[in-house]
Amino acid sequence: MGMVNMLEAKTSLSKLVEAVESGAEKEIIIARNGKPAARLVPLGQPKKRQLGLAEGKYPPLDYEAFQALDEEVAAMFLGKEK
Repeated sequence: MGMVNMLEAKTSLSKLVEAVESGAEKEIIIARNGKPAARLVPLGQPKKRQLGLAEGKYPPLDYEAFQALDEEVAAMFLGKEK
């Protein structure tokens, strides 16, 4: 397929995208008036996020200890000494 003109790209966009997604075509150049104007390429695989990167780096905090920090946090926001 290689290069297609703008009209063909408009009428068969879903087929072009499918060809690129499936790997049948590495890339498709879309031309305007016979001159290359755009390149249709597949997106790379999305990066996988690794969960739990901070696990074990901070001491455990139970609900009561977390709630006890409310006054301290409020004082920081209000600029008051505790």
